[in-house]
Amino acid sequence: MKVRDLLDGCDLAQALLVREVEVRRRRDGGDYLKLVLGDRSGSLPAMVRDDVASVREFCRPGAIVHVSGRYSVHARFGPQLSVVSVRTANEGEYDRSELVDGPMRAADQMEADLRELLTTIQNPHLRRLLMLVFGEDSAIWAGYREAPAAKRYHQAYQHGLLEHSLTVAQAVSSISATFPGIDRDVAVTGALLHDIGKLEAYEVVGGAISMSDHGRLYGEIPLGYYRIRRAIEELDRFPAELEQAVLHIILSHHGSLEHGSPVVPCTREATLVHMLDNLGGRLGSFDRLQKELPAGEQWSSYDKALGGGAYFAAPIEPQRKAA
Repeated sequence: MKVRDLLDGCDLAQALLVREVEVRRRRDGGDYLKLVLGDRSGSLPAMVRDDVASVREFCRPGAIVHVSGRYSVHARFGPQLSVVSVRTANEGEYDRSELVDGPMRAADQMEADLRELLTTIQNPHLRRLLMLVFGEDSAIWAGYREAPAAKRYHQAYQHGLLEHSLTVAQAVSSISATFPGIDRDVAVTGALLHDIGKLEAYEVVGGAISMSDHGRLYGEIPLGYYRIRRAIEELDRFPAELEQAVLHIILSHHGSLEHGSPVVPCTREATLVHMLDNLGGRLGSFDRLQKELPAGEQWSSYDKALGGGAYFAAPIEPQRKAA
C-alpha cells in the first residue's frame, strides 16, 4: 500500500525509504528509535523499541528497509507505525521510483522553462551572471538542477530547488509590471538565485536529505551570498549597484531577522521576492500535506510550517446549464 492510503489499525509488511533516524531515551532508561519512513506518496513516523542497537546499524537515512508493523492514528500524536520487525530490503522487493518523492513537472520541462525565462532578461550584465550560473556546462547548474529545496517543509526531493526557484521567478516575472518602480530583470535574477546556498547547505544520500556541515556552520543564506559574490567577481566591469541589488535579495529573502535573514528587505525587488518565496514555500507545504493525507480525510494534522492544519475540500463540480 502507499503510505497515504494506510488506514487506522491496518497491518503492513513492505519496503519503505528511511528518511530520518533519531535515538531517543525511554523513561525506564532504555533507548528506542524514532524513524521517518516513506514512499513517493508521503511519510510517517515509526517507532522501533526492540533490538535498537542492531537495527541502528543498517537503518540509516537513505536506506531502504522492509518493515512490518501496525499503523495507527493516535488522537494526540497523529499517525505512526509501531514496528514489529525491520530488516534491509532485498532487491526485487521494491521499485525505487515508487519510494522517492519528486516534482509534478519533469525536470527537462522545467529546464526548458528556465532557459526561456533567461532569454527575457534585457540587462546584459545580469544576463552574463545568469549564464555563468545556469550555462549548460556550468558545474553550478548541474547541482542546481538536481538539488532539493528543503529538508522537510516544501519540495524536499530531487529537482525541488529548480522547481521552487523557477516557480518564484515566473511569479515575479508575471507580477513585476503590476506594481510601479520594480526592476523586473533584477527581481527575476534575484528570484532565480535566492536559494542557491542550498547547494552547499544540504546533502542527499540515497534520497534522504540532511544538513551538511557547511549548512549547520554557516547557514544557507550566507552560503548563497558568498557563492554569487564570487561569481560576480569573475565578471569584468559588473556594475556595483547591480551587485548590491542582487546580493541584497539573497541576504533578505527570509524577510526578518528572526527567520534567519541578516537584513530585512529594503528594496521593492527584495520585498517582492521575499513575499513570493514565502508564498511558494507555504503552498508547497500544502502539496506535501495533501500527499500525506489519509484516504477520505479532508484535514491534515497540525503543521509547524503553516501554524495549523490544512483543509482540502472536495473539488466543486461546475453546474451544468439546463437545456
